Amino acid sequence: MFKLGDFEYHGKTVFLRVDINSPVKDGKIISDARFRAVLPTILYLLEHRAKLVIGTHQSKPYKGDYITTEQHAEILSRLLGEEVEYVEDIFGRYARERIRALKPGEAIMLENLRFAAEDVFYRSIEECEKTFFVRKLSSLIDYVVNDAFAAAHRSQPSLVGFARLKPMIMGFLMEKEVKALKRAYETREKPRVYVLGGAKVDDSLKVAENVLKRGKADIILTGGLVGHVFTLAKGFHLGDANLEFMERKGLLELVDWAEEILNEFYPYVRTPVDFAVDYNGERVEVDLLSEEKWLFDRYPILDIGSRTVKKYREILRGARIIVANGPMGVFEREEFAVGTVGVFRAIGESEAFSVVGGGHSIASIYQHNIKGISHVSTGGGAMLNFFAGEKLPVLEAFRISYERFRDLKGI
Repeated sequence: MFKLGDFEYHGKTVFLRVDINSPVKDGKIISDARFRAVLPTILYLLEHRAKLVIGTHQSKPYKGDYITTEQHAEILSRLLGEEVEYVEDIFGRYARERIRALKPGEAIMLENLRFAAEDVFYRSIEECEKTFFVRKLSSLIDYVVNDAFAAAHRSQPSLVGFARLKPMIMGFLMEKEVKALKRAYETREKPRVYVLGGAKVDDSLKVAENVLKRGKADIILTGGLVGHVFTLAKGFHLGDANLEFMERKGLLELVDWAEEILNEFYPYVRTPVDFAVDYNGERVEVDLLSEEKWLFDRYPILDIGSRTVKKYREILRGARIIVANGPMGVFEREEFAVGTVGVFRAIGESEAFSVVGGGHSIASIYQHNIKGISHVSTGGGAMLNFFAGEKLPVLEAFRISYERFRDLKGI
């Protein structure tokens, strides 16, 4: 795969695809974490006098955080200390004229790429190549740099459509992400512990099944809704209130799949031994085997309990490799952040090489100032797909582009 150092950029027009899709509150972006993650790539290209065209998506149509990229341009300008001009167009005449007029060392930010209908749908590289988006811009671009790891599991025109037309190069963040994930996945160091939490239960089941079957994991710790499903699969009852909630979310249909995984790998999948419920606005911990289990019938489970945190901590401190995705509970409420913070702190305190990903996981890590984690991944879905053993379309596009243009390396 091509790396940034493989080409000269002076006077060359570079389309830089990033993922600075960020949380929005009351119409305002409230975190610049993803912006800071791609700054090294942007600075490198500008310092090497590229004519820089930056593209990102923001949310999805009809969502509350589906906004223009004007704020994105303002935030980048502030972080860089120089203007990144917001261009209220994507591939129309105004955008193309502005790209042609770029001078070396200048940068523009295109409009939210998902304002173009073509960039909302998943298609093959061949189909993406034929879109208006790619056809209109390809003649204006010399190189494509992709630093959007968080979107690497998507096959959309702005992400893969230029791969056979122009050299497609890994940005520094992309390179760092791929290197860290490969190290965790391909290592022979043991024990290798996976922590699967959050609400993406089907994706987490794919990960569990893949890493156990391929001998990539020694222990899997579960929490969040993933832990709920595995706990049910072990034959425990979580009460009417929680079963009703899981049924509404379509999670009960995944219990049979979890049971199949347990039938083959039972000793390696650990589930919570106690949970915390919201009892009249307060945190109350209930042991799974205690007589207080009746609380599960009336009150929602919002976290794993302290005994579970203690058991998980002991396992994590002895690990050599840790991969974690998703929180242990509803960490947004302070009284129910005990599990998530306890587990993530244990990961940070471990001497293991650790990879932690997922938007909620990252938010918790920064919110509680947790240190010591080797690599905090910017991609939740992309990371899960990677550890599930699935091919990521963007990584495949890098490979295809390298095969086609490798003779140009160094030009």
